[in-house]
Amino acid sequence: MRRGGVTGSARIRFKICCIQSPDEARRAIAAGANAVGLVSAMPSGPGPIPDDRIAAIAREIPPGVESVLLTSRPTADEVIRQHRQARTTALQLVDAFPMADYRALRSALPGIRIIQVIHVRDAASVAEAERVAPEVDAILLDSGDPSLPVKVLGGTGHVHDWSVSRQICERVPVPVFLAGGLTPANVAEAVERVRPYAVDVCSGVRTGGLLDDTKLAAFVAALERVRSV
Repeated sequence: MRRGGVTGSARIRFKICCIQSPDEARRAIAAGANAVGLVSAMPSGPGPIPDDRIAAIAREIPPGVESVLLTSRPTADEVIRQHRQARTTALQLVDAFPMADYRALRSALPGIRIIQVIHVRDAASVAEAERVAPEVDAILLDSGDPSLPVKVLGGTGHVHDWSVSRQICERVPVPVFLAGGLTPANVAEAVERVRPYAVDVCSGVRTGGLLDDTKLAAFVAALERVRSV
């Protein structure tokens, strides 16, 4: 594996986010998903479900598939309390997180993978990813805007600047997930241009907010084509 991404014909892993129910989780996993994302309360955006439902779905995820709690809680103490109810195998921190608090997460939640979201806007995002990478297990590149009065922390359906994402993949020493506006129509191009470790999709495989099996199958088929290149 090249630092944050992949080379050659390596298999591209994928995560299906905004899972709403055990049934959606089962269908995503049956399609080959390596991870499922469970979105807790957010300032805005699609897919949030109550913490008790997140816990119920997480209990149904089989070994070998990552269950990921997406959280916007701003401190380690709050994230730790939330995770102790959810019991997922990973955390996705969707907003900037205090550097000093990463160690608190590690200490309190041993064995739980930490994924930090970087909202790609400009070259400063590269420096942010490099700064955070030593503290986390993976980075996820998305298209939100935390600077807005009501923060947008994911699920936008918008594509960001893939050339910046490519730079991040080349510079950080941890796996990089690519998110932000991916669909069956553009995911192959995204993988070829960015070369991430994995891709992440929410709205691109949904219709009316619900997982769409036809779109999901098309997304997976597009990934399979690019894997064989």
